[in-house]
Amino acid sequence: MKDIFKKLDLNDYIEQFSSLFSREKSIILEGDINLHYKLINELDKHDLKSPQEVQNLDSQLIHLTKQGILKLDEIYEFIKIIRYFNYLKRFTFEGKLLEWIDKIIIPNDIDNITLGFDDEGRLKRGIDEDLDNILISLKNNRSMIKESLYKLVNTKKLSTYLVDRQVHYINGEETILVRGGFNHVLKAQVIHRSSAGFFYVLPHSVAQLKQKQSDLLNLQEEILLKICKTYSSTFTKHYKFLKFINKEFDRVDHYLARIFFAKNGDKSFIIPKKGVQEKLINFSHPALSDPKPISVDFSKSVIMITGVNAGGKTMMLKSILSAILLSKHLIPYKTGEGTTIAHHKDVLAVLDDPQSVKNDISTFAGRMVEFSKLFTKTNAIVGVDEIELGTDSDEAASLFKVIIEQLIIKDIKIIITTHHKRLAALLAANENVELIAALYDEENQKPTYEFLQGTIGKSYAFETATRYGIPIGVIEHAKEVYGDDKDKLNELIERSSSLEREYQQKIEILDNDIKKYEKLTFQLKEQKEQFDDLLRQKQNNLEYEYKKAIDEAKLAIKTKDISTGHKHLNNAHKKIKDIKVEQVKEPLDLKVGNRVKYNNAKGVITSIKGKKAHVELDDGMRMQVALNLLKRSGNPIPIKNKIKTKKSGIKVNVQNKGSINLDLHGLRGEEAVEKLDKFLSDALISGYDEVIVYHGIGTGKLAYAVKEFLSHHPSVVSFDDAPASQGGFGAKIIKL
Repeated sequence: MKDIFKKLDLNDYIEQFSSLFSREKSIILEGDINLHYKLINELDKHDLKSPQEVQNLDSQLIHLTKQGILKLDEIYEFIKIIRYFNYLKRFTFEGKLLEWIDKIIIPNDIDNITLGFDDEGRLKRGIDEDLDNILISLKNNRSMIKESLYKLVNTKKLSTYLVDRQVHYINGEETILVRGGFNHVLKAQVIHRSSAGFFYVLPHSVAQLKQKQSDLLNLQEEILLKICKTYSSTFTKHYKFLKFINKEFDRVDHYLARIFFAKNGDKSFIIPKKGVQEKLINFSHPALSDPKPISVDFSKSVIMITGVNAGGKTMMLKSILSAILLSKHLIPYKTGEGTTIAHHKDVLAVLDDPQSVKNDISTFAGRMVEFSKLFTKTNAIVGVDEIELGTDSDEAASLFKVIIEQLIIKDIKIIITTHHKRLAALLAANENVELIAALYDEENQKPTYEFLQGTIGKSYAFETATRYGIPIGVIEHAKEVYGDDKDKLNELIERSSSLEREYQQKIEILDNDIKKYEKLTFQLKEQKEQFDDLLRQKQNNLEYEYKKAIDEAKLAIKTKDISTGHKHLNNAHKKIKDIKVEQVKEPLDLKVGNRVKYNNAKGVITSIKGKKAHVELDDGMRMQVALNLLKRSGNPIPIKNKIKTKKSGIKVNVQNKGSINLDLHGLRGEEAVEKLDKFLSDALISGYDEVIVYHGIGTGKLAYAVKEFLSHHPSVVSFDDAPASQGGFGAKIIKL
């Protein structure tokens, strides 16, 4: 794995990513990449802190299997992991993330151990009374040592022999620095001698206190050992849990590292998908300091990159492989919207000169060894830099053409860089091969680091040699040797590239015009629908005002009071006068088979009688509507509705068979669904808007089948369990 990252110049990028792990591990995240990505997205919704640094605990887990005793600092490493999962459990997660976190149940006796440690990994006071007493004694002893030394350096009889009044730590001991003859006034042990001939001494009074300190420390170690035995015994009891949570910690560490890495630099996750058209949009290789983003379609089996020397061909190859490799391991990177990567089992790179004196292998032989390995692979992608390296180019062209065509059959995708025009010409006619040319700015005499798909590129060897300081005379002589016919071939290649560039530019202009036209068409369609809705609304208002006027007139007729009657008639006349009559369009010239729309319902005209049409709706229902209320609908029948119409076979010629209740007790799921389908059709035709179905409780299979059917029925508005008095959980009330 490290080798492929090194070949693709991704070492620094991977190191930056790996530095975000809480403990050192492989960057490979085993398991379902789609599930990992879903959990990463759910975690990213929460503002999480990163875990503390944690040691690798594999050896400690093995130690526990052998009834071993862990040290206090090793126990604390497990505590860090357990505390982080306790921290995660405080959040309100949903979906798969909630399921995962809920599976991690921390045993109470282990959870209690975590309470005994402070944030620095030390045991808290109150865990063990003897330990607390020793800690107090040690503290007092240190104070006495400090006080004793302070008194000594300030005594008059010792001042003559003191070199300075500091306390010096020599070999872990507190000492004072004195001159020779100190033994006349001070009983002490010489610990060390300075380069100036002075003595570092440990006074006997301090030595006694140091001995007491040593005894206290030994006693402290005994008590700590007893505590470690107790904790280790509990850990051994829960060995499987600790092994599990240790693994799950690595998993969450992988997720969080990827989240933090993506946020640093606005990087994106590109998930490999089967069968997609592979392409990179505005991708920048992480190793380049000031990169020019590239966009390339590499959906074909072979990508052959030709063109100018030092024009970025190798980096294009590395960029494609890098994007695939990073996506494969769910590592985010900078790229534009629209980038798609397919799933590849293996990502391989043949980039170096394989020549080796030690192994007695030539460049070409080494390349053949690499290619022979590819015939054992499937669903792999390989990048080959300078494919013609190490042998006669004309012979190699025929050989590599056949090799590449055989590898295509084995589902191997190949990205090639080459200056081999004959090989490019041989493969150009193959529909599985995409040609890409690195471009050259002839006016400024330098590569543009841009690429053009669909053509072969010229190498510009003479121009490159000139740019790097080869004398003009040498270049001119080389051109003469090269020959006019081959130079004309290069001119032809360059002319082809120019025409291809012009062709691509025109296509881009046409694509933009098409997008503008489609956008305008969509806007006009929306505007027309808005006008239709407005007209329908005004028509409804008109009908409502007309009805109010008629009601006023009727009221005037019924009243016996003449003055009141006149008042109502005046109101009716006023309402009729206030009605604004809109110009109504003539009915459309509709025919049988036309798709039409009535309010929000869409369907096809099956017959026309007079001024009315019979319409079969997309959901299978049939209706009779006035022609002037219909409008055209250009939208095709949704696929799901087509399928449902075919299956349901609803007809309106069934009369008076509707019922408001149906009993499905004792039926199998398939029989019940068939009977329920017919029941709902009859109910709709009879005009019922609410019915009840009894399915019982039982094993739940029949209830589940009913629920699934109702969830997908186009005419069911809603359904719910019936009230307790009408069957409760064993029945469904359905609104149509």
